[in-house]
Amino acid sequence: IRKGCCLMKKALNAWSVPGHVSFTEMFNVVSKAGFEGIELNLDAENYSNHSLTMSTGKDTLNEIKHLSEEYNLKIASISTSLSGGKLGSNDKATREAGKDLIRKQLEFAAALGADGILTVPGGMNEDVSLLQAYENSLTALEELKPEIEAAKIYVGVENVWNGFFTSPFDMKNFIDSLNCKYIGAYFDVGNVIAFSHAEYWIEILGSRICKVHVKDFKRNGGINRGGCFVNLLEGDVNWIKVIPALHKAGYEGYLTAELGIMKECPEYLYKITSEALDIIIKM
Repeated sequence: IRKGCCLMKKALNAWSVPGHVSFTEMFNVVSKAGFEGIELNLDAENYSNHSLTMSTGKDTLNEIKHLSEEYNLKIASISTSLSGGKLGSNDKATREAGKDLIRKQLEFAAALGADGILTVPGGMNEDVSLLQAYENSLTALEELKPEIEAAKIYVGVENVWNGFFTSPFDMKNFIDSLNCKYIGAYFDVGNVIAFSHAEYWIEILGSRICKVHVKDFKRNGGINRGGCFVNLLEGDVNWIKVIPALHKAGYEGYLTAELGIMKECPEYLYKITSEALDIIIKM
């Protein structure tokens, strides 16, 4: 259990930065806003000027390492927009592509000094049931366990709006089934607010939480009535309960904000998000 004197750190996901911005400019503006870490993303080719891709080479990685040191902005983790549906697919080639994404994320994390990555299990569709997606996702990660354990980098499975983790018990049981020190929960606080309470999930997931995404969600009057994502401190996340719950779970890492781009005034988003995280972390 973490000590009360230690504070969690604040990071920003690179998806919150407009796509035309270069790595150099991104590190500069995010550092200036007071963040301590940045989460990079493995995306499709030409997705943005600051995306990692399957073809990113050593020169780019060395440039990022230099920028990380120059701006004192650590690489908090490596996320991806490409994993959706792959691990749970009934098609072996698709599952292998999902595993290759994780391998590449682990490679990038090791090169850039990040201690964790994000992946998304699941992939139900007309041809893949929830049971099949669950079993396929478990099998794919089970097959990767030796590589994950050798890398000593945390692989966080995230709760997203894909119908896969609809209860904290689902997420807990999935992780426990894998029985791997380096496979845990990448818990997204905002993604459960439409239908649940984040502090309940944190209590149940406990020490399984290896990474945390933060955003806020404003309910339309109550749970299961819809709503919309909003900026931090403007929604129904009960931060006064969430932060102590994370303390109790022993979480000491980054709170990584993942918010929509403000095209006209991105610096304002960085500023208010950084300031909101200062307030949240002290709760």
